[in-house]
Amino acid sequence: MLYIPGNNPAMLQQGGVYGADSVLLDLEDAVALNQKDAARILVRNMLKYNDYYNCEVTIRVNHIDTPFGATDLEEIVPLQPHAIRLPKTETVEELGRVLSLIENIEKHHGLPHNAMKIHVMIESALGVQNVYELASFAPRIDAITIGGQDLTADMQIEKSKDNYGIDYARKRIVMAAKATKIDAMDTVFTDTEDEEGLREETSYIKKIGFTGKAVINPRQINIVNEVFTPTEEEIRKAYRIVKAYYENKAKDIGVFAVDGKMVDAPVVTRAMYTLALADIEYEPTK
Repeated sequence: MLYIPGNNPAMLQQGGVYGADSVLLDLEDAVALNQKDAARILVRNMLKYNDYYNCEVTIRVNHIDTPFGATDLEEIVPLQPHAIRLPKTETVEELGRVLSLIENIEKHHGLPHNAMKIHVMIESALGVQNVYELASFAPRIDAITIGGQDLTADMQIEKSKDNYGIDYARKRIVMAAKATKIDAMDTVFTDTEDEEGLREETSYIKKIGFTGKAVINPRQINIVNEVFTPTEEEIRKAYRIVKAYYENKAKDIGVFAVDGKMVDAPVVTRAMYTLALADIEYEPTK
């Protein structure tokens, strides 16, 4: 997911050509207080007239308790981007208040309540403590994400290069996402010159279960995509497993071997997920 400041016309216009799976048009932290209204107008017009091709488009609005949050929703919700990202979410009471406002706006415009998704952003210790309740609050919540900069500030710790201080929060957020079957998005890697550091961090967050990572520079997109894309060897192995699964299923065999290793249901599930990541659909022969 590529972050694009809502007051940057050039990046907003070109957002769909960089190769990201998703773009986040930001009205919150990336925009100065005296530019909030102008950024909102610019983002609104980009949603109306700009082509982001196959990118998912998410808008990060300002917090509902700021002078800008309600107006952001009133202007953006009627345009129904793929998702709205809610920053600094901490409690279900707060989340319920925002969702009620969103659904009232949708009702006023004759829009459904299940098309536009909601992303919940966790950026405080209280948000981390409440993360499962937030993730499971409503069916239209389909992603939860961690904001590393604000979280470390809230925890009164230094943001280190290894992000050790937010490791517990990362794992708790992933667990909540997996338990509720929604996506988990990792925070940004702020050093745009450190490609190896980005690769290492992306490899780590993939290992602990994140389904994607935010980036702040188009140069970071390819590295994240490379890490998350299965290798040819992984794809071939997954294909052999899935093929063997269907062959043995036809014979009522539940456990079998591929390449000398036992394969059971969890191994098949991982193999199917690998093929899905590679955009490969296995069709068993009739």
